[in-house]
Amino acid sequence: MDFDLTAPQRSARDRYSDFADEFVAPHAASFDREQRISTELVRRLASEHLLGSLIAQEHGGAGIDMVSYGLLHEELGKRCSSTRSLITVHDMVAEAIGRLGSRSQKAEWLPRLASGEVIGAFALTEPNAGSDAASIETKATKDDDGYILDGQKMWTSFAQLADVFLVVARLGTDGEPAGFLVPADSEGLTVAPMGDVMGLRASMLGELHLDRCRVPAEALVGSPRMPPGLVAATALQIGRYGVAWGCVGISTASVDASYRYADEREQFGSPIIRHQLVKELLTDMAVDNRSARLLCLEAGHMIGHRRPGAIGATLVAKYHASRVAMRAAADAIQIHGAIGTSEREPLERRFRDAKVMEIIEGSTQVLQFTIPKHARKAYDFGE
Repeated sequence: MDFDLTAPQRSARDRYSDFADEFVAPHAASFDREQRISTELVRRLASEHLLGSLIAQEHGGAGIDMVSYGLLHEELGKRCSSTRSLITVHDMVAEAIGRLGSRSQKAEWLPRLASGEVIGAFALTEPNAGSDAASIETKATKDDDGYILDGQKMWTSFAQLADVFLVVARLGTDGEPAGFLVPADSEGLTVAPMGDVMGLRASMLGELHLDRCRVPAEALVGSPRMPPGLVAATALQIGRYGVAWGCVGISTASVDASYRYADEREQFGSPIIRHQLVKELLTDMAVDNRSARLLCLEAGHMIGHRRPGAIGATLVAKYHASRVAMRAAADAIQIHGAIGTSEREPLERRFRDAKVMEIIEGSTQVLQFTIPKHARKAYDFGE
């Protein structure tokens, strides 16, 4: 495959970078301190067609290609991982509707998600079910004219801001997981803010309580005859892809800052970039960053072309890129010394955010358990 960006992709990357420099980077530290992003930024993201950018043009979206979508996450991830997280979770909902939703669901929700009139959030994790999605306990009971949802969801990104949730619940007597579109103002749904977390502090986390929350029959995404867990898997695929590129953004920003500082900082009579141990750190950071980027480009190519190994390639990209982001953020602080631990610099925020990246959308350990099965399809390792 050709790893060179096309001219439209390079143009899109430059546009994303300019937007992030002007509207995201200057406010990232305050977002982190205040534990929320501004409504003004959400409006700007919508006006620039950066919300729901994968949504087809026929439904009001930008319909961008998968690599360009990854570049958007990278550029936002360089400046503010919480802002990147909004794009990710919003698009997880849009992608599930776009691929699996009914004609009426697409007509009702996709134009509103694309315009930013509606913000979406994905509700999967529960007190007793995190990476093990098969263990969810939230139930959906069929009644005469719809479904009744009962359960609790935790760690839902942008639950405090969302207008509609894609809630994963067990359906019927066989208890297979299914997805339901639940408006935030639904009777029986309450959202409790969650805060004071280590990283992605502006992601406006919330805890959902569903107490006989009634939704119409049209709230079910897809058909009960679909393969179990397909809605969650579809959302998680796009989520992991976005997080992987966001990790590339963290590592790229860490590498850039480290090279600049090592060129400027003098110790023992010369810039520290001439010191052997610093060179070793910079070399590993640069090589790791390059490998993570290539894996993300490969995953984007395979998803965009509907290749059979796309799931495995995305898992590999997320696994490697998140570990690279954590190492790069830690090494950047090491190179900067004491100044790297100060809130005056974005390094310590990147470090906190990077650690979270190793946990969300499949922790490092869960992916180590999952990747071997999928890697055979992605990389033709044989039976």
